[in-house]
Amino acid sequence: MPHELPKAYEPGAIETRWADYWIQEKLFSVPTPPPGETRPVFTLLLPPPNVTGRLHMGHMLNQTQMDIIVRWHRMRGFITLWLPGTDHAGIATQMMVERQLVKEGKKRRDLGREKFVERVWEWKREYGGAILDQMKRLGASVDWDREYFTMDENLSRAVREVFVRLYEQGLVYRGNYIVNWCPWHETAISDLEVKHEDVAGKLWEIRYPVVGSAEFITVATTRPETMLGDTAIAVNAKDERYTHLHGKKVLLPLMNREIPIIIDELAQPEFGTGAVKVTPAHDPNDFQAGLRHNLPQIDVMDVHAHMNANAGPYAGLDRFEARKRVLHDLKEQGFLVAEKDYALSIGKCDRCGTIIEPRLSEQWFVKIQPLADLAKEAVESGEITIVPENYKQIYLNWMNNIHDWCVSRQLWWGHRIPAWTCANCKEVIVAREAPSKCTKCGGTKLEQVPDVLDTWFSSGLLPFTTLGWPEKTRDQAVFYPTTLLITAYEILFFWVARMIMFGCHFMQAHEQDPAIKKASGWGDKKNDSVPFRQVYIHALVRDAERQKMSKTKGNVVDPLEVIERFGTDATRFTLAAMAAPGTDIAFNESRTDGYRAFANKIWNAARFMFMNVDRLGFMWRQPSSAVRPGQSAGSSGQPSGVQGFTTATLEDRWILSRFNRVAADVNDALATYRFHEAANRIYDFFWGEFCDWYLELIKPRLNFDEGADKSAAQIACANLVNLFDASLRLLHPVMPFITEEIWQAMYEGKAPFKSIALAPYPQADEKQFDLPAETEMAILQDLIVSVRNLRAELKIEPKVKVPIEIFAHEAKIAKLIQDNRGAVERLANVEKISFATTSLSKLAGARHTARFDVHVAYERTIDVASECERLKKELEKIEKGMANGEKQLGNPQFLAKAPSNVVEGLRKQQQEFTLLHEKTLSKMKEIGC
Repeated sequence: MPHELPKAYEPGAIETRWADYWIQEKLFSVPTPPPGETRPVFTLLLPPPNVTGRLHMGHMLNQTQMDIIVRWHRMRGFITLWLPGTDHAGIATQMMVERQLVKEGKKRRDLGREKFVERVWEWKREYGGAILDQMKRLGASVDWDREYFTMDENLSRAVREVFVRLYEQGLVYRGNYIVNWCPWHETAISDLEVKHEDVAGKLWEIRYPVVGSAEFITVATTRPETMLGDTAIAVNAKDERYTHLHGKKVLLPLMNREIPIIIDELAQPEFGTGAVKVTPAHDPNDFQAGLRHNLPQIDVMDVHAHMNANAGPYAGLDRFEARKRVLHDLKEQGFLVAEKDYALSIGKCDRCGTIIEPRLSEQWFVKIQPLADLAKEAVESGEITIVPENYKQIYLNWMNNIHDWCVSRQLWWGHRIPAWTCANCKEVIVAREAPSKCTKCGGTKLEQVPDVLDTWFSSGLLPFTTLGWPEKTRDQAVFYPTTLLITAYEILFFWVARMIMFGCHFMQAHEQDPAIKKASGWGDKKNDSVPFRQVYIHALVRDAERQKMSKTKGNVVDPLEVIERFGTDATRFTLAAMAAPGTDIAFNESRTDGYRAFANKIWNAARFMFMNVDRLGFMWRQPSSAVRPGQSAGSSGQPSGVQGFTTATLEDRWILSRFNRVAADVNDALATYRFHEAANRIYDFFWGEFCDWYLELIKPRLNFDEGADKSAAQIACANLVNLFDASLRLLHPVMPFITEEIWQAMYEGKAPFKSIALAPYPQADEKQFDLPAETEMAILQDLIVSVRNLRAELKIEPKVKVPIEIFAHEAKIAKLIQDNRGAVERLANVEKISFATTSLSKLAGARHTARFDVHVAYERTIDVASECERLKKELEKIEKGMANGEKQLGNPQFLAKAPSNVVEGLRKQQQEFTLLHEKTLSKMKEIGC
């Protein structure tokens, strides 16, 4: 039966089919290996996208790199687990549903907590799986049978267990502290969730009258509305300007409240007036000063950042409206000294963009230092390696300056804190399950704390909770620690650091199965509590001009639109080919278009192969060492390279050697996350060496006269098919769809595996390295390319065959060319080859190399007069361009104002003009103009 491949390569027609097939056949599902398993294990946790998410280029890059590495390990025989899931994304999801309610004219408080949470679950069921559906469309080879959601009951139970254990260990506490407060979300957020923007602001100087005197102390502030909560003025003990005021009081303007002058290093003599207002409820530094001096903490704002009753006559005003009123009244009453322009950094909520208000609030905190010490040691000792290396120091710097983590959020969607307050005695009970009575007074009126946990709290547990913790499971023994984490820099602290802290703390007693640990290459590692052995930080995807993508700039590239136009394989290959470690990717669709052409090249090569297979009646069978269907690549012992290959000719020896060297390079590159090197080596081999050279070289052997012996053609066809099979397997991790389509067509439903994804990945066989063959082929290629270049320079029509003359520098070079005369004549379109006895390098139309000289013996009949006229016009055009360039480069004003890249471009252009000028004059002299 003839092999069928459509004439045109249409990625949309094949990608959905194979993506569905991989899922239906559960090809990537991983049952728990039993005790006694000795195969190596590779485990990778997918950074769980938010249920609110849609695929963007960052996801596309991240998932492409993960899928390449996962497929590569799977094909190398590893038990390979890629765990998928989604994050409940507390703030983001609640915000999404609240926006829906606003459109209905409602607020969440209109529904009440229980109904609102039900509404969020409804939203999650309807919309929350969109990004995973997109992943499925992209063919991500995850284990869908193990898919999780961070609020699944088993994970929620584990979250409660962690919180309670930390509380029992004295590592969770509750207290009033200054937090970053988002008035829109009505919740505290962590420092990491605050983005800072430099803006042009104002600095106002306000004078406070000293009680019992005619003196004033002047202070400066960027937030005058907070002065309503001032409880002191601070001066420095070393500041002699204020020595006489130590122990005195000032009258707080507008509020007519006496507040003390305190001595504290919060005030620096060299900054401003040397005196500062102290507002313990609205500034973190003032809060600490307030604790040192036992100052009252007066909160003047509510959860919406409106002024509360403590603000007196300003109660009910929005904070910014209150600022205007306060400044107006200060000016009216003679307390406003000055208003100055001032550059300041404003913190905004990373989710909604609302300006953050530092606010005193009762929150739950994790005492982080004991956990951070373990996490720091894990990286410093090399138990966890971070790639690229520079991120290691960034991580350690952050760990050395870490603060206690505020883990409570004033939201309704999320893991509710497992703590209850007794209505009778106000005792707070922290428990795994809801208590029936108060442990202190026995009261039964208990109310659960309304706060939920920071989303990153639950996601920080995923490396072990997804494997069954807190129970000890076989999955943990096999798959923990995970092998690798591939993620973005922006969540190095949000997520990566917290996973390391939690893992090192809660998995201290864990031991990985020794046999699997040794087989996986981690036998030298002593710490099995770490959540992963390696972290790879991938680059950012920027636009073609290297600008960061943003909606405001209008330069966001939608990967789904790119895929629709060019196909998933071409998009993946683009991201891989540009993904050098530590270097951001300037995504350019022209590159993707080029890799779409690469896929088309592979497709056409496959059609050429099938045409010859069918024409010859060739029956291809996997070599006798092939595995049986259902057997995995890793357990079969099957050789992974090119099998059944006969090295009958120079080109066969050469291509086999080149394939093995490329396989070695690709495996080395993938082992160190040099995705760009792996992709480019495959590209150069498949397009250049395989398609452009090898296929052309074997065409004469594939062609035979009717009735003639076709054994040579059969050998050539067998080599072609076996090489194509191995090349598809080499390419598969990067371009999974086209390789699956062609590979399945090769086997016509009788493949030894259900998918090429389960076939063995090519490994280099050093016995098949053939340096002499590579050297000889390089000489022939150099000769053929030299002739092609000479033909182009002489403007010889492609169809015209020309004679060439060769001077070989050694007898063995002459013999090599003579032995391969047919290939040279055919590929360089040469009429005949003759050999000279002396150098040809001084002849016009000749090339000189280290091994040979070659001359194209071609006399073109030309109309000398017409050619001279043409060359003169060309010369005039060149000289005009040179004159314009010299005029600009000779103008000092132009050089002073023009951008350096423009000036450099002009200089390069002048150099090119000079070369063209010399070349044109030489041509004119040659033909006697």
